[in-house]
Amino acid sequence: METKIYNQKGKEAGKIALPEKVFAAKWRADLVHQVVEGMRSNKRAGTADTKGRGEVRGGGKKPWKQKGTGRARHGSSRSPIWVGGGVTHGPLAEKNYKRKISKTMRAQALFSVLSKKLKNKEIIFVDSLELAEIKTKGAQEVMASLAKASGWKIISSAKKPKILIAIFDRNEKIEKGFRNLPQLEMVFLKNLNPLDVLNYKYLLIERPEDSVKFLESRG
Repeated sequence: METKIYNQKGKEAGKIALPEKVFAAKWRADLVHQVVEGMRSNKRAGTADTKGRGEVRGGGKKPWKQKGTGRARHGSSRSPIWVGGGVTHGPLAEKNYKRKISKTMRAQALFSVLSKKLKNKEIIFVDSLELAEIKTKGAQEVMASLAKASGWKIISSAKKPKILIAIFDRNEKIEKGFRNLPQLEMVFLKNLNPLDVLNYKYLLIERPEDSVKFLESRG
């Protein structure tokens, strides 16, 4: 299977053969769900913690005598129904949210997501991204040209990140020039994962020849 490669001016710059195992994989919702939920769980800090009635301060003395006051009976201000009392069944920092995700599972889930994105015409391949100088204006012009070529009208009007740009290697001008655009986020291709791809509507892959080879090697 082949697809077009564009330059940053939005003009067709050639074609690239895509490996079927990466971009024509079967959609596996169960696997994608398992991997994505596992990644989300692994991101949790697990630091939420509450104090039970045995850990809060005070409560050593009975608030008032048992009878004769006309008020309800209470034995301690540490009770969960009191303001400042302990919390019942609250979260504890001792809980472990970590889940094991094998490399094979992660790779197959990524291939499944990439295949669906390509089928929905939500991936564009760009031969390279270059800026003469670090200026957001230049990045805006590049994205406007690519929007016209890909039909992604949302690129020029979105105020929240809708596009994920996967760059192959570090490029200071590109990283700094594009970071002020609210429509997109940037990630290194080696760190591309199913969760990131699903969090954005569109995916832009730079240096497709090198990128596709790297993706293929992960499976």
